[in-house]
Amino acid sequence: MSAFKFCPQCAQELAWIEQLEDGGPKQRLRCGACGFTHWNNPTPVLAAVIEYEGKILLARNAAWPGRMFALITGFMEAGENPEEGIRREIQEETSLRTSHISLIGVYDFQRMNQVIIAYFAKCEGEVSLSPELAEYKLYEPEQVRCWPAGTGYALADHLRTRGIEPTFLEFPARS
Repeated sequence: MSAFKFCPQCAQELAWIEQLEDGGPKQRLRCGACGFTHWNNPTPVLAAVIEYEGKILLARNAAWPGRMFALITGFMEAGENPEEGIRREIQEETSLRTSHISLIGVYDFQRMNQVIIAYFAKCEGEVSLSPELAEYKLYEPEQVRCWPAGTGYALADHLRTRGIEPTFLEFPARS
């Protein structure tokens, strides 16, 4: 569900209005006064499975409650391609240099209205975390457990390329 409530052009309240589009009728948040349409398209997010000193580096975001660790993620800047963006994010968030990078795949993450572009990155240097991250852990590839959503599927696909069948965490069902 979109957080958009008012038109950014004329400040009128947006409403769910159906209109004919290229693919047929589509209901979107639209402004009845000026015709603005809030497209609410998914946001591309970059993610990296980082190999550091032969292990997989996972980090905990400082804003997260609990002790969940995940891949390094971030957004592209204007003028960057995805590979440049994830190299920059790795450097900004961990201070590591990327010596090798390859695409793992592209993953749907509808709960956050995102499309994840995931890379494998072999990195070197000394880890120094940005204030965005609270801590990191290094895991043997065979010991890492994947989460059943978004970047967890990218991690699982990477493990499979190394001949490791991934183990997934189990979360309670949402109601």
